[in-house]
Amino acid sequence: MAHPSLSTRLNKAQPYVLSLFRIVVGLLFTCHGARSLFGLLGGTTVAAGTWPDWYAAVIELVGGALVLLGLGTRSAAFVASGSMAYAYFSAHQPKGLFPIQNSGEGAVMFCWAFLLLVFTGPGALALDRLFARGGSRATDEERTEQSAPVAV
Repeated sequence: MAHPSLSTRLNKAQPYVLSLFRIVVGLLFTCHGARSLFGLLGGTTVAAGTWPDWYAAVIELVGGALVLLGLGTRSAAFVASGSMAYAYFSAHQPKGLFPIQNSGEGAVMFCWAFLLLVFTGPGALALDRLFARGGSRATDEERTEQSAPVAV
């Protein structure tokens, strides 16, 4: 009996690895919001209602938590991606052309990571999946169909 190819095994793991990616990105983003809003993790707080810092911190905390849990993932990731694009072009890009020159690597990475989640969805391990099915668990075949990459 032939062993499944590496590609086949990697494709089976894809929805779970995507969930792990989403969880890590959401956790990191939530930490940024918690640091700015509550001074946790060695940060200083921003004054409530100040533009754009306080609003960005709220988006980081709430959006990051939603992405972390996989709840409203695509919508939360879309808003988070937009906030990071705004942060890059308003705060970083005027200091230099490339992210490495203007310390904007974090904003760029978050922006693109969240944009990726807008298109890929939350992965297999997400609250979105539980609520979408009324609490029923999907079979491996259903998960594979829903998360299959688009062939070009």
